[in-house]
Amino acid sequence: MKKAKLIVNLMILIAMTTVTSAQTPQQNGGKPAAISGKDRIVMITTDFGNIKVKLYKETPKHSENFIKLASQGFYNGTLFHRVIQQFMIQGGDPTSKGAAPGVALGSGGGEMARIPAEFNTNLIHKKGALAAARDGNPEKASSACQFYIVQGKVYNDAELNGMESRHGAAFKYTAEQRKIYTTVGGVPFLDTDYTVFGEVIEGLDVLDKIAAVKTAPGDRPVSDVKMTMKVIDAQ
Repeated sequence: MKKAKLIVNLMILIAMTTVTSAQTPQQNGGKPAAISGKDRIVMITTDFGNIKVKLYKETPKHSENFIKLASQGFYNGTLFHRVIQQFMIQGGDPTSKGAAPGVALGSGGGEMARIPAEFNTNLIHKKGALAAARDGNPEKASSACQFYIVQGKVYNDAELNGMESRHGAAFKYTAEQRKIYTTVGGVPFLDTDYTVFGEVIEGLDVLDKIAAVKTAPGDRPVSDVKMTMKVIDAQ
């Protein structure tokens, strides 16, 4: 049976280019809760520079799984195998390690147990958000290993109003969430469809550099963008 690619759904992106859809937001407008003790930080090293991500305490299943895999060296030598400028950069496919040029990637890790969704209305897809990819399972459970980092773009208030209306009268962005999407940017139409479990705290410029690389059909970079990871405990 052909394996389904674990992806951030580009069909949603295309459909929402004019009238975007969202669901629920994050960041300083919310109050991160606890994994325990120290903040957990992971350094992602690439030839373009380093990206430092902080993992959210309110998404313990995703954050602890990411820490475990990073600590085991699971991601070392894997690629950012799917890159779409003004959208996101995706990695974590174990089959990308040592993959030959031109090979389609994105299906790896499907044999690993999915992680139950941990949606949080305070956690949005702002620029720099770290989130879990997934297949089309109805529970919206996440891939156990594939992830993406949001680049996105800036949205205006009219577009955000349209997103709110798509979700009914009960759905409203906070003033801070609107400020994030209208100044920093992101991909709001993915909120509560994919679990956000961290954010970039250093290296947004590196994210932009990777997002700008030349890609082949299928969105794989023409030149491999390899990564290694190191877990850091911050006071």
